[in-house]
Amino acid sequence: MTEPTRGPRPATWRDLRARAEAALREAGVASPEAEARWLVVEVSGWSAPELALAGDEPATARGGMRLEELLERRCAGEPLQYVLGSWSFRGIELMVDRRVLVPRPETEVTAEVAVEEAQRLGARRGAPDPWSGAATSYVVADLGTGSGALALALAAELPDAAVWATDVSEDALAVAGANLAGAGLPATRIRLALGSWFGALPTSLRGGLRLVVSNPPYVAESEVADLPREVVDHEPIEALVAGPNGLEAVEAILAEAGDWLEADGTVVCELAPHQAEPAVERALDAGFVEAFVRPDLSGRPRVLVARRRG
Repeated sequence: MTEPTRGPRPATWRDLRARAEAALREAGVASPEAEARWLVVEVSGWSAPELALAGDEPATARGGMRLEELLERRCAGEPLQYVLGSWSFRGIELMVDRRVLVPRPETEVTAEVAVEEAQRLGARRGAPDPWSGAATSYVVADLGTGSGALALALAAELPDAAVWATDVSEDALAVAGANLAGAGLPATRIRLALGSWFGALPTSLRGGLRLVVSNPPYVAESEVADLPREVVDHEPIEALVAGPNGLEAVEAILAEAGDWLEADGTVVCELAPHQAEPAVERALDAGFVEAFVRPDLSGRPRVLVARRRG
């Protein structure tokens, strides 16, 4: 008696992950194994731990087709975060696309420094209280909010803060608005405003901000050629490049901040490591009595802290 003819074994999720990893490695992606895992998690509907247990389950045809679409985009150089359509920032799931910068670990450090400065000024840190509603006791501003990452992090970790999030880009504010819509309770204390830096804020806030935080453009025009292609080709250039020296946006914020901050208010601003010394000089020239730069996760100077009082 002859054995029945058997067709090829259906592809499993593990097979798709191996296929994705091979394609990403061939395309020169720096972390093909990790990115393959992210992509297969996205198309499978499983969480990462679930996928580890279900790796030998047959993959769905729809999942396989979707993976091919995402791989084509990623192998062409599109950032992984845009390909996935979302990214986590300090535990907050953000929608991201080409209208806003990719959330980066350096900016998570900026958020942490900002929260610590708010604590130094007497703010309470912790999860929002559902019984307090939208009650607030002080105001902070996130200038150039982009996806809303910093504003949402501040609102999530400073339960008594009213947060104003500004941006000169209507497209960026549309993304921020979508992220606020899915953020729950913290988003009820965030207001979005269109305009350039402090010019977007109502004049009633002048002299009343406890904290100003920003991840502004800080790339010099001469440095654009040195940026990775996936950054230059896909991320909004106006959110990256400040001008000829790269410090133009930081200078603009420092120059006006004194009029908008409380008497003991603070500016927290992300910048490039090589800008640390001149940024501190600009802050002192602008009238801040204390200025220094905090390091990022790799130990490089990254976050300017400028205090009106020491």
